[in-house]
Amino acid sequence: MRMNRWLLNLAGMLALVCSTAVFAAAPVASEKKASASATNTAKRKAAPSTKPRPVVKNVAQRNAVPRAAARPSHGQLAGLHGRQDALALNSSVALVIDQDTNEVLFSKNEQAVLPIASLTKLMTGLIISEAKLSMDEVITITQADVDTEKGSTSRLKVGAQLTRREMLHLALMSSENRAASALGRTYPGGLQTFVGLMNAKARQLGMHDTNYVEPTGLSSKNQSSAKDLAILVNQASEDAILREFSTSHGHQVAVGRQTLQYNNTNRLVKSPAWDIGVQKTGYISEAGQCLVMQAKVSGRKLIMVFLDSAGKLTRIADAERVRRWVEARSVMTPT
Repeated sequence: MRMNRWLLNLAGMLALVCSTAVFAAAPVASEKKASASATNTAKRKAAPSTKPRPVVKNVAQRNAVPRAAARPSHGQLAGLHGRQDALALNSSVALVIDQDTNEVLFSKNEQAVLPIASLTKLMTGLIISEAKLSMDEVITITQADVDTEKGSTSRLKVGAQLTRREMLHLALMSSENRAASALGRTYPGGLQTFVGLMNAKARQLGMHDTNYVEPTGLSSKNQSSAKDLAILVNQASEDAILREFSTSHGHQVAVGRQTLQYNNTNRLVKSPAWDIGVQKTGYISEAGQCLVMQAKVSGRKLIMVFLDSAGKLTRIADAERVRRWVEARSVMTPT
């Protein structure tokens, strides 16, 4: 009996020891598994990425978008920017004329024939205005008005409908290319007839350095000289519609369910320092930044032409520089 009791006690003790050993071993195995998982995670974090990461030094560098090098303008290729002038203008071509006396106050490369970009639209507007077509006729933008020359965009989608008056307003004020294209395309006789009238009008006005191939100015084959453009500005300044639309600060048009706000491409029309009668801006890479105006300065009506400027603000700066120069001359000249 004692032996059996002793054996039972021994068996119980052995069972207890084995149970404790198994219980203790379980966490160890779990810890090894967790440790291995943590090690693998650490290795994954520490392992170098197969994709190279760019080194970003600052926010400006991070946000910078690579740009293709700008193509040189025709004026740059011709070496016109190398000529210095008394006013240190950034435009390679400039001409300032007293509209009443035809006195040339300032000139720089005025004989050069260059692409004129959207200055073209002054002639487009002149042909439309003088034709006396219905300004209330609704014109629809079609695929034919989409720019395939430069790939520029427009908020006037294919199918958009505006009156001829609104199309002309946007073309002159905001340089809306599809509007100008639609004006020429829907002219009686079609686009070819319209372009023919543009060139015929240029000949009639004595603009012998000028040639047009389309009504928007997107083509670099639309070319002219500063002296020819001064003639065009002089003629445009006598047209009430061109004066009103080209100097309008802004204009809203309803296109479908949308109301689109358009603004003038020339910031000077809003400046209290300027009294502008008619104006037009233009830009394509071949032409550089361009600006023509008829404005009153120191009591004189002046025609200003600036072609092939290096930047949008530099053509404005050139106009400001000429205005201050004319004002200074006016003060120095005895009356």
